[in-house]
Amino acid sequence: MAATQLSLQILHHPIPTTCLTPRRLSSNFKTTKLSVTTTNQNSKWSLRLSLVEQSPPAESTKVDVKQLMNFLYDDLPHLFDDQGIDQTAYDDRVKFRDPITKHDSISGYLFNIALLKVVFRPEFFLHWVKQTGPYEITTRWTMVMKFMPLPWKPELVFTGTSVMGINPENGKFSSHLDYWDSIKNNEYFSLEGLRDVFKQLRIYKTPDLETPRYQILKRTASYEVRKYTPFIVVETSGDRLSGSTGFNDVAGYIFGKNSTMEKIPMTTPVFTEANDPEASKVSIQIVLPLDKDLSSLPDPNQEKISLRKVEGGAAAVLKFSGKPTEDIVRQKEKALRASLIQDGLRPKAGCLLARYNDPGRTWSFTMRNEVLIWLEEFSLE
Repeated sequence: MAATQLSLQILHHPIPTTCLTPRRLSSNFKTTKLSVTTTNQNSKWSLRLSLVEQSPPAESTKVDVKQLMNFLYDDLPHLFDDQGIDQTAYDDRVKFRDPITKHDSISGYLFNIALLKVVFRPEFFLHWVKQTGPYEITTRWTMVMKFMPLPWKPELVFTGTSVMGINPENGKFSSHLDYWDSIKNNEYFSLEGLRDVFKQLRIYKTPDLETPRYQILKRTASYEVRKYTPFIVVETSGDRLSGSTGFNDVAGYIFGKNSTMEKIPMTTPVFTEANDPEASKVSIQIVLPLDKDLSSLPDPNQEKISLRKVEGGAAAVLKFSGKPTEDIVRQKEKALRASLIQDGLRPKAGCLLARYNDPGRTWSFTMRNEVLIWLEEFSLE
């Protein structure tokens, strides 16, 4: 499909986080539990779209909401496979809305799913399902997908909640409303939502190398919250966050300058970590492959090089492109820390600069960098 045609289709059938995140996590960590607060305006919108106001429930009608919640856990994983979702659970005239997508029938919704399967490679993760009203279920999810027609295959990420209204007359879903964490105006048609989609289509290259495993729990307009699994780094002292002092020493370790002369595959990113607010102590780190453990790795040949296991956990991440000078990195850290405090999160001291390109590389607007700050206990209850 030509890129021009696809851009037009995005306007009419865009990325629907209406297509909920359907599968339980396969990674070893437990999903951090997130919560949703539905505003009065959103609640009224949900009720207007549902059949609840139009068809008052009969006295004999009983809706088993718990059974419907279990159904969503079981059914949503099939959203994009050959089996597909069980469309008999939805009213024929079910109303779907997200900031840039609108459908008034189950057939329209299924067409949108089919389009996504062709154009993207979606991955969905369901964090939780809750009852939030007598005839209302809310889910929290993450959706990650790649826009395949573009040569650089940009990754698009959406997180948010879906409010699903239930028709009390037949126990079927009669409305499905999506709210994205990354925008404020979630009503259809949201220009803010459309801008958020196109913003993620920019060139932002990452080398095709192994990286630490994480899952994006929340993506806001300015940062992501990720849950990292443990990983191992080889590290030595550095001079500053944006510097490359020590890189050749840690790179030498993986290139065979170790006790067994073992060559270890290169990974990404290269981390530079400041352990205190003043950045008086800085280390430069290369992440080792995930199939390695401390007991099986060769010893470093130099005393100034060490191996360390990073326990992982919740971290906030701000992405940016271009050459990461010291001033720029400090600006990004300050902005990220301010956003976290404003949002009620508790950032730890220090930060990391993640460089996905060679630290010695000359300037390029496609260079990918991230500022990462570890968080205290992460919960939005």
